[in-house]
Amino acid sequence: MSEDVIIGLDIGSHAVRVAVGQPVPSVEGKTNQMHIIGAIEVPSEGMSRGNVSSIEDAVSSVSKVLEQTERLTGLPLSRAWVGISGTHIIAQESRGVIGVARSDGEIREEDVERAIEAARTVAMPTNHEILHVIPRSFTVDGQRGIKDPVGMNAIRLEVDALIIQGLSSQIKNLTKCVYRTGLDIEDLVFSILATAEAVVTNKQKDLGVCVINIGASTTSLIIFEEGDVLHTVVLPIGSSHITSDLAIGLRTSLDVAEQVKIRYGHALPEEVDKKEEINLAELGAQDEEYVGRRFIADIIEARVQEIFEKVDAELSKVERSGMLPAGVVLTGGGAKLAGMLETAKRSLRLPTSLGTPIGVTSVVERMNDPAMSTAIGLVLWGYNIASSTESHRFSGVFSKVKNVKKMASGLGKWFKSLHP
Repeated sequence: MSEDVIIGLDIGSHAVRVAVGQPVPSVEGKTNQMHIIGAIEVPSEGMSRGNVSSIEDAVSSVSKVLEQTERLTGLPLSRAWVGISGTHIIAQESRGVIGVARSDGEIREEDVERAIEAARTVAMPTNHEILHVIPRSFTVDGQRGIKDPVGMNAIRLEVDALIIQGLSSQIKNLTKCVYRTGLDIEDLVFSILATAEAVVTNKQKDLGVCVINIGASTTSLIIFEEGDVLHTVVLPIGSSHITSDLAIGLRTSLDVAEQVKIRYGHALPEEVDKKEEINLAELGAQDEEYVGRRFIADIIEARVQEIFEKVDAELSKVERSGMLPAGVVLTGGGAKLAGMLETAKRSLRLPTSLGTPIGVTSVVERMNDPAMSTAIGLVLWGYNIASSTESHRFSGVFSKVKNVKKMASGLGKWFKSLHP
């Protein structure tokens, strides 16, 4: 049973989350469906803006969540798909061109892989490593917009790809944290890619959709159109900035401000009664102090609007501001704030919905929590990779990137050699 289990590990700035899934036959019995058998969250330490700020603290947090997950599921956890995010991750467009040298001129999977490999030879910033090479579309002898060129005849094959890369030091620091807990890494996955696997359908990706993951320190977004990744970015702003604004505005501690945000926060001041007041002492403040809930909503609204203004600026970069038929899917812990969906709808001028994992079954209560989307998405990513590998078919987004795995396995061997 433990061999079939797929584990997703999401190490965030606010919390470390683990989801454990197992493929089970679907109702029709034709294909397998992912069943989530465990989902655990513990507070995160040693992480800041998606980056490792203290290895010791981060190792402690990851160890804690793994221990609780093993206790819950009764299974030993040995390997995991690990999400990586942070403002150091950048996306860059690239093109690979090859000649089809075969006498019959038929394009095979090896040619597709060679074209993708050619796209990897791109000028990168110093000290960056490639995380993913995502093929968008192929051009076969000048004919553009080909999704799967395998089996076609051609002399020249081109691929338009999106290269996602991260800072080498941060990649190594994250892998080091995971290996020091005794867990092996299946692969590192850019978190927002995994999140999208959990919260949007293929039809939405074809129509055009933007997935926005509002985390504690960062907001990640990814735009899909015609099934391909059009644009992705990590913005250095998140829901912890709302907490900081409240702490300053209410002249109170961050802990009290967090409680105010969770229990009484609203992103739309007009929805809040002007006369309603709350006592900060009930939320942990030392002295009794009454503040208007409308005032709290005004503070929150300003920061939330700033987040969506930055998102809209990214949509404008690819000329999709107000132009995505499938709209926006909000997910992550920050998306749970009252009034967030309506504010997004107004600011982005797009239909907006709350993203919770779809296409999975579970008896776990936490499964429908938007904060668990990335961890569950990592499980689905791992399952899709395994499925595409077994069927030996080329799968665009799920093409594995070897250099990260090589680097990760190298670090793993080094850590294992330290054990007596």
